[in-house]
Amino acid sequence: MLNLPSLVTISLLTWSHPTVAMETAVVAEAHYVMGDSDTLAAAEERVLQRAQRKAVEEAGLYIESTFLDREKTEAGTSLQMSSLEIRTIAGAITKTEILESRRTFTNDHPNFYVRIRAIIDLDGLKAAVRKWHSEQRLAEHYHHLQKENASLKAQLETLRVSPARVRTLMVEPVSLHNKTQAQARTLVERAMALQDLPLRLQLTTRAAVLAPQSINPLILRGQTYLSLASVAHSNKARPSEYSEYIDNARMDFDRALLIAPHNTWALLGKGDVDTWLNRHHEAMRSFERILGLDPFFDLARLRLITLYTAEARKLVALGQLSAALAFLQKCLPSHLHDSWIPYQKESYFLRSTIYQHLKQPALAIEDLSTILRVDPSDTRALQTRAQLYQDALLGNSSKTDFSQACKLGSMMACNQLP
Repeated sequence: MLNLPSLVTISLLTWSHPTVAMETAVVAEAHYVMGDSDTLAAAEERVLQRAQRKAVEEAGLYIESTFLDREKTEAGTSLQMSSLEIRTIAGAITKTEILESRRTFTNDHPNFYVRIRAIIDLDGLKAAVRKWHSEQRLAEHYHHLQKENASLKAQLETLRVSPARVRTLMVEPVSLHNKTQAQARTLVERAMALQDLPLRLQLTTRAAVLAPQSINPLILRGQTYLSLASVAHSNKARPSEYSEYIDNARMDFDRALLIAPHNTWALLGKGDVDTWLNRHHEAMRSFERILGLDPFFDLARLRLITLYTAEARKLVALGQLSAALAFLQKCLPSHLHDSWIPYQKESYFLRSTIYQHLKQPALAIEDLSTILRVDPSDTRALQTRAQLYQDALLGNSSKTDFSQACKLGSMMACNQLP
């Protein structure tokens, strides 16, 4: 596995305007070596995203992003995989102007170069970064909870054999003062670093007793109960076998909300419990309330995208197209950055299907084109758009989409070609 070099140089221009005091113009340039699995459009997009990311970072602030570029050889074929994750704060770039763009070749691979001038909204970026940093630690922990490995299955079996060890663990009540508060915080920090769920329950239970008015032990314990429910569900257990975990989580999140009614993590937990209980509309209200309190709380938005799309799909099955479209319009607001599109692909595809039923092929094609802009290899979108082009007597466009889908392995598309 060979790391590919990413050569990026930046120059910062001072840019002042009497009416825009908190914007900065940055000139950035970047290179990207195209891999065998890349399309030309994808490579051009990635080199532009690299330059934009570096422009934001050069403005003196941190943007949460990760690049993963690597190349490997299998059966004589070179394959490059690139991963870019840019959160909502990438919307701080208000304008991008391409100053220069060219292609060269490096070891038989196209090497893309771009130089841009980006206008950075410093006020918006600072606000987003402050919000992200304020909850970074809990966010990392919550993501970790969703990725429990196979060893948790053995822990679940242990809990089933002797669950009383978790339920009956208690400590003597102590008065609330600085020492016990510090002890509770230490227990929560230890619990957050653990993958052993039974031990995590023990530590958070002790912390909740030491600091009964603190919400952190309750939130962490509630999340742990939901993780246990997830493990049991993945083991194809009956709902009755993990319903106690969900009920315990519900009580923890409800108690946390009594202490802090506007805490976004407690609201997220309540929404997750309602989702487990198939109370989807109640879950939506919790997640919508979170975004009202914090528009940058991405986990809540991801939950809403999933729930809105699922509800719209049910309404389509019932023939209630207008109601389904209303849910999808909430799921696909125009103000969201393009980095959200990969999470909205199902929503865009479903809306394109509704537009086809409503005899609005131009809007359906627009949604399918949005999907293909971020994922040119989506054969379903290619085939559907090709058929719509064919129905509109746009033969060349239809042939192009069918050809691309055929190259990606779609036999149906291949059969449509002459």
